Amino acid sequence: MKQQFLSSLFALRSYFDWLPAQLVSILMLFALATVAFYASKLVSVIILRIFGNREDAVLRKIILAMRRPVRVMVVLAVLLSALPAASGFTWETTQLLQKLLLFIGILMVGYAAIVAFRIMTEAYLQRITSRDHSDDIMIRTHQTQIRVLRRLTEILVGIVTVATALMTFDSVRQYGVSLFASAGAASLIVGLSARGLLTNLLAGVQIAITQPIRMEDLIIINGDWAWVEEITSTYVVLRVWDWRRHIVPISYFLENRFENWTHNSAAIIGVVFLYVDYEAPIETIRGFLNEIIKTCPLWDGKVFDCQVADCDAQTLKIRIIASARNALQSWDLRCDIREKIIMRMRAECPEALPRSRFAMVPPRPGEEAWPSAEAISPVIDRPPPGSYMGPGSVMPRGGADL
Repeated sequence: MKQQFLSSLFALRSYFDWLPAQLVSILMLFALATVAFYASKLVSVIILRIFGNREDAVLRKIILAMRRPVRVMVVLAVLLSALPAASGFTWETTQLLQKLLLFIGILMVGYAAIVAFRIMTEAYLQRITSRDHSDDIMIRTHQTQIRVLRRLTEILVGIVTVATALMTFDSVRQYGVSLFASAGAASLIVGLSARGLLTNLLAGVQIAITQPIRMEDLIIINGDWAWVEEITSTYVVLRVWDWRRHIVPISYFLENRFENWTHNSAAIIGVVFLYVDYEAPIETIRGFLNEIIKTCPLWDGKVFDCQVADCDAQTLKIRIIASARNALQSWDLRCDIREKIIMRMRAECPEALPRSRFAMVPPRPGEEAWPSAEAISPVIDRPPPGSYMGPGSVMPRGGADL
């Protein structure tokens, strides 16, 4: 078939012998590339119409994404097949064009593989996310594994694709062979310079398998609450409650301690501490709290308790625990409980509010009694009544005799 194709090209080229051979070769290749491009475009439109009415949206997305790289690969394949008929070029030029077209074709194949793999993984993530789950641990587990392994796969495919494409050139191939042959110090230097990158890449694989963190996990780092927003192959993006972002190397989570509040379950128990006076009616306050918790929609109905946990010289410390479905709801639930119980105590038992105390103790027998208020009040030298002479006047020391 290829021979028939080349024979047709030679026959077509014979009609243009009156033109320079190099110009005829360029025009012929350009015409073939144009025909191949529009033919592949027509085929892709037909395929999209065939699959357009089907429910398989993933296949349609793949076809849409593959249109451009497939068109480029079709054009490259036609040009590679037609190069032997381009007799207007020298042998060196023909070899260079073949290597260049092959180089671009290999890159297009790698690019198409990465795009198809990304579309399929995104479709899988959307499918598992759309399911109704009371606990999202399984969803976040799949998200973490797929996102991390997908990035590593894309990096690996990209490296292999570029390396394979570069090996089409003899100079690069000889350099690579000589580099591996000499190995030794060169490989050691490269390994040391890329130690940080390789450490994080291997840590990414370990994170995907062991999963100390997952997507949207709530963790405590450097005293901040933060959610795992993105896990790349080398670093993790953490979203703080005030929309700040922490960019942390992925190896940090294998080498340092941190708190993960949603590792096994998103549900969490929140704690509220309430300080009351010693005169506070504990049972009445406990009844208030039982009434309040039943009106809180954020309480999941599992855990609730109220105990006197501690005391000091001034107050009693009441510890209130209540469970919620996740950490954000737990925070709002604690704020709601704290606000409502304080308002209830102010309205119905104000004696329970904390206060400061001091005692007036009478003197012991034989001790001197406290001086009276008149005894300790300062003596003020006041002018006698009726001696005031208006603003600006000066009263002499013996003003009473004037």
